Amino acid sequence: MALIALSEMLGLPVYDPSGRIGRVREVAIVPQEDPARVSAIVVKTIGGDRLLPAAAIRVVDGGVRASTLVRQWQRYSSSEGMLLLGRDLLDQQIIDVNGRKVVRVNDIELLPETASDGSLRFKLAFVDAGARGAIRRLLRSVVPRTALTALLAKIPQRSIPWEFVNLIETDPSRRVRLNISSDKLEKLHPADLADIIEDLAPAEREAVFETLDEEKAAETLEEIEPKLQVSLVNSMDNEKAADIVEEMDPDAAADLLADLSPERSEAILHEMEPQERQDVEELLDYDEDTAAGRMTTDYMALSSSARVADAIEMLRKFEGGVESMSTIYLVGEGEKLLGAVPLAKLVLAAPETRLSELTMEPLVSCGPGADEGEVAEIFDKYNLLTLPVVDEDGALTGVITADDVISILRSHL
Repeated sequence: MALIALSEMLGLPVYDPSGRIGRVREVAIVPQEDPARVSAIVVKTIGGDRLLPAAAIRVVDGGVRASTLVRQWQRYSSSEGMLLLGRDLLDQQIIDVNGRKVVRVNDIELLPETASDGSLRFKLAFVDAGARGAIRRLLRSVVPRTALTALLAKIPQRSIPWEFVNLIETDPSRRVRLNISSDKLEKLHPADLADIIEDLAPAEREAVFETLDEEKAAETLEEIEPKLQVSLVNSMDNEKAADIVEEMDPDAAADLLADLSPERSEAILHEMEPQERQDVEELLDYDEDTAAGRMTTDYMALSSSARVADAIEMLRKFEGGVESMSTIYLVGEGEKLLGAVPLAKLVLAAPETRLSELTMEPLVSCGPGADEGEVAEIFDKYNLLTLPVVDEDGALTGVITADDVISILRSHL
């Protein structure tokens, strides 16, 4: 069957077996029952609004015809638990998770299907986010139907399959009632999710961010520009903010807390677990534009006597960022840096091989006070993935990863 636009259905006359009894006011779905099928049509009648159940719809062709009498339909008194397509979706912003962007809903296309009981059931098929949907709504009651159909045929489609749509609901309690989840967003890359969040209005931005789990929220927050980071964190309570900051790379967490007010930063630190708090507090003591200010304390280090099997076991248990996993550092007494082993060499070596036999030369490092320009030059000269930062005694204090250098370069563009 041909698709039917929501804008074409709204306002249609409705008939029960006795004759015409009203007009279509709204089309409703109940997401808890089925997030992709129309549950009922809200019909405006002389005696008040009624709910025409999907099972009683028989024909939609210039009008909606029902198999049961209007007096058998439930009175409509509240949209509790319902998503009204006209009110809640038309002209609203949604997230196209396939296109990874925010779009405006100009119309919705419904697919009619004949059920085994003879009723006409409607499935949400597409969201129209292009000019065709807007023109259809604008000219529907102005231009004859045949002329409008011919005009719309010349306009390119810009339809998004319903399964790729993520709804935005700013009311947390209603989000729960409507069973609006973030499952689709959780599958997006944090950088794409950050771009989407940055395109939203403040209330919508906070609503979407609140639906993410702590790990995904942390990864996404690291990709968001600093001013919006601050805005998002300031919209949370201290405990929630601390849970997310704990999941961030220590260097990114330190940069974020440094941008907050001293009072807010201290309140969040107070809620953090002792080890994570200590890691971040150490980094807060350094200037942001130095090597120490850019480094992370999440790195992998073993003694020079360790073997490949030890390194593999450490890799299995490492909870730091992926960027820090490209190199394993060898340290001696007092954490003095002795060597660096690329991850690629572990793959080719036997488990009993000593890591000291796999070190790369030369061993490149920098001091904590090195400026951003010097750090970028070292990465470029030696084609590094990570750069160890050592103190005046040669002790390993942290590492700078390639993504940090990219951030440095972007900040100077």
